[in-house]
Amino acid sequence: MSARRHILITNDDGIDSDALPPLSKALSTLGDVDVVVPERNWSGASHSITLFRPLRVRATKLRNGHAAFMTDGSPTDCVRLAVLGFLRHRPDLVVSGINRGANMGDDITYSGTVAAAMEGTLLGVPSIAVSLVDGGDLDVAARVARLIAMRVLVGGLPAKTLLNVNVPAQPPRGIRLTRLGHRVYLGKVVEQADPRGRSHYWIGGGEPKWEALDGTDMSAVHEGYVSLTPLHLDLTNHRALMELNDWPAGLSAQFLGEARRRPRRGSAAAPARKPRRG
Repeated sequence: MSARRHILITNDDGIDSDALPPLSKALSTLGDVDVVVPERNWSGASHSITLFRPLRVRATKLRNGHAAFMTDGSPTDCVRLAVLGFLRHRPDLVVSGINRGANMGDDITYSGTVAAAMEGTLLGVPSIAVSLVDGGDLDVAARVARLIAMRVLVGGLPAKTLLNVNVPAQPPRGIRLTRLGHRVYLGKVVEQADPRGRSHYWIGGGEPKWEALDGTDMSAVHEGYVSLTPLHLDLTNHRALMELNDWPAGLSAQFLGEARRRPRRGSAAAPARKPRRG
């Protein structure tokens, strides 16, 4: 890499995340690092965006002294601010994380960490989401993030594709290219009572069960490997387009038939006027 690169770090754990100092230190060896993160934790925020109020941004510093900005918006807001003109330079790379806790399988649909990388990809910036299994070493995850970031800066990524990286808790045995697995949570709603006897609910209780299928992110992490999963923003099920090919003709005929049987507005005959009594 000859020209100096500009790297944006964001996250969904907020400005107080202890993952920010090691990640900013590791990525600073690759280019100029800007940090724009939420001022609080946004875990589970998915791809939420702030539309009906202005965003506030404050300058601050990380625990290692690295300059940073924190906002009262979501992880997606942070990326939009940074890419669309808040920073002096448009980022060459977005790195979201390091998230405390894995983001694998179906969980990516809830993840603010992955959503921030999705937003970077939507805006045309190569993007990586990095997560660490609970109990893992942040310095190790930062080294993994640096290696993958360096490869992306040199070679780029396929169109509309981001990388979802999960680092195991134990020292990694290597890195595997994977697909998304499938995770199921049992006992999702936990009902409890407050001191006044009123019910309240926790969503997401219960131990997760996952399918340890070869080639999945969950299988790789379970076996001690870093999972590297390319995610594509085209959510179209192209196989289903073929399987459902005969639906439109039948649905269209049914819809148009119902429309013909339904009287048009204003076309009903006017009620007869009562004769005036003279």
